[in-house]
Amino acid sequence: MTSKIKIFSPEIISDLTNQRQGETKFGEAILTVNSLENLEHVEAEYVLFGIPEDIGIRANKGKPGAKNTFIPVLKSLLNIQKNRFNQPENLVILGEVDCDSFLEKAEQLNSDDENYDIELGKLVSEIDEIVTQLVKTIVGFGKIPIAIGGGHNNCYGMIRGVSEALEMPINVLNIDAHTDLRTLEHRHSGNGFTYASEEGFLAKYFIFGLHKNYTSEHIFDLMDQKKDIKYFFFEDCLHLTSLDKLVKLKTGVDFLNRKLGLELDCDSIKDINSSAMTPTGFSVRDVRTFIKLIRKEKTHYLHICEADASKNDLIGKALSYFISDFIREED
Repeated sequence: MTSKIKIFSPEIISDLTNQRQGETKFGEAILTVNSLENLEHVEAEYVLFGIPEDIGIRANKGKPGAKNTFIPVLKSLLNIQKNRFNQPENLVILGEVDCDSFLEKAEQLNSDDENYDIELGKLVSEIDEIVTQLVKTIVGFGKIPIAIGGGHNNCYGMIRGVSEALEMPINVLNIDAHTDLRTLEHRHSGNGFTYASEEGFLAKYFIFGLHKNYTSEHIFDLMDQKKDIKYFFFEDCLHLTSLDKLVKLKTGVDFLNRKLGLELDCDSIKDINSSAMTPTGFSVRDVRTFIKLIRKEKTHYLHICEADASKNDLIGKALSYFISDFIREED
């Protein structure tokens, strides 16, 4: 498994950091390791890594591009200021899952072939195994993983990895326009939670910001039958103040017993370039307030997915705010 992880050296971090006299950037004080096993010996609480793929998105007939997001996010994060409010010493930059061979195989597939989606799904399943083992190792060392995707298919590896490390199913809060509870067909970005639930890794599941226009009647019927799944519509947030939104989010956190994995699908954020970009959704400000609330709970992991930051520097910057908010110790 370690052969499928690209460990980022201090030189890589330095190349992405713009140093300036009289200031200390995040990247100048951030922690790195030279092997996955060395995570055991660092005191930092959080471990950041990327999953640069969009195969699961393509297998779900979505818009590709999420494979390009981790480096722009990392560059933005490394260039924030180290000060009394930002403590880079509490974060390890691990590196990224090596998805190159999977992406090459995906490109070689014939998109007109009737088995195209199925073949993509096989590649997704291989990535599942790598993400699962990586997350299981990180959590086993007592750390909290932060993953930047990549497609939402990687929620499966995040959930399974934490679940196996803790030896119990876990609860998950998903800020998302979609449920990703599609059927148990080939693996893709739309059925990660279905697989995690069916295989016993997912306990309670709460979707916050679900869009009425993109949820099938079949999914509503499914959720109505399951007492461990609840949701709150984005449409019911339209008239709410920021405080009222937090109150509604808190009901989801309480439903999950205040112990949860946090999924943030950028499809839920208005005008963020993503696999299913939306003109109506939460604002970046909304999401930052949500993270501020959730990070005070027992949070097993943070997974941010589906964004494409390759053509807009502001997207990488927005996601770097989400990360710095999540790991911030004050307030």
